[in-house]
Amino acid sequence: MHKTLLLASAAALSLPALAADKPVFPTLNGQPPLIIAHRGASGYLPDHTLEGYAKAIELGADFIEPDLVMTKDGVLIARHEPNLKDTTDVARRAEFASRKRKMMVDGVEEEGWFASDFTLAEIKTLRAIQPRADRSKAFDGQFQIPTFDEILALRAQKSKETGRQIGVYPETKHPTYHQQLGLSLEKPLVALLAKYQLNSQKAPVFIQSFEAANLKQLRKLTSNKLVYLLDAETVRPDGVVERKMPYDHVLSGDKRSYGDMLSPANLKQVKTFADGIGPWKPYLISWQAMTDPKTGKPIDVNGDNVIDQRDMTLLEANDVVKRAHQLGLVVHPFTFRNEAKLLAANFQDNPAEEYRLFFELGVDGVFSDFTDTAVATRTLMQMR
Repeated sequence: MHKTLLLASAAALSLPALAADKPVFPTLNGQPPLIIAHRGASGYLPDHTLEGYAKAIELGADFIEPDLVMTKDGVLIARHEPNLKDTTDVARRAEFASRKRKMMVDGVEEEGWFASDFTLAEIKTLRAIQPRADRSKAFDGQFQIPTFDEILALRAQKSKETGRQIGVYPETKHPTYHQQLGLSLEKPLVALLAKYQLNSQKAPVFIQSFEAANLKQLRKLTSNKLVYLLDAETVRPDGVVERKMPYDHVLSGDKRSYGDMLSPANLKQVKTFADGIGPWKPYLISWQAMTDPKTGKPIDVNGDNVIDQRDMTLLEANDVVKRAHQLGLVVHPFTFRNEAKLLAANFQDNPAEEYRLFFELGVDGVFSDFTDTAVATRTLMQMR
């Protein structure tokens, strides 16, 4: 994005003034938080396409984020899940109708078409589609499914063109699942990073995973920075985050949930195998519903006949960021989106206010579907 356009976009957000006695960005290193383009420019284009990554870079992203799965012939490609049914046009391809089947993914049965049943040549005949029903389908069927190699080549090209180092933030999707198929992700991932001279602690790379066992394995293979992702099921009406079990913990008999890993003792353990954490936002700032005293169910506060984030009120931030920083861990929460139905009532339909709240909390980066909004908010805060 041209600087003049970025400044105009930032000014249009019209955020209130910052308190004069507070640092603008209380991040671990004191630098502005990173803007991580979640699946590319996914607010505007189908997820995980070269065109989407390029658009995100144009909009000012510091990092592009490819989710990685593997083909039958051992090639890393970018898809949100091994199941291709929601992000490609495979369901409309008669030649692949017989490939539809059921598979167990992290202990849950799924039906669809799975990347591990397709060669790269077959994958390249598919086209990406927008997986979210509330976003534009205008670009469905236009873009190919990229390999990780192609994404790294794009990163190198755009870094040269823009004169700034574009980072890459790959996620190993369902690593145990891939290992069980004999298609382990770890060594091919590390090899490709080495091919592009990105296999070092100082490289603009974070490797992320929802499985600690995967990160421990990667720690033995690479000096790249590693981030432990922390998921959950949902937020209960009282604001309690309903916790979820990591699949590698399920298999090993470890009884700790993702939420448990944020305790002081467990966070110290995370530091032994990761450089940062990527928590779901409510693990840092949760929200609460108004409830019917008779049923205990959430109330439609704004009267639009739908109960969503606009009916929720934020709770006070906890001390997870502070404690993580004390251990030297960066904190990169997910996922920030512009749609009003995904914003708590406190933000009054303004996504910039959500970014600002988390930036003031001290997060070191954010995963965003709308790079331009995130960058504009950060720019406006830097101007004050």
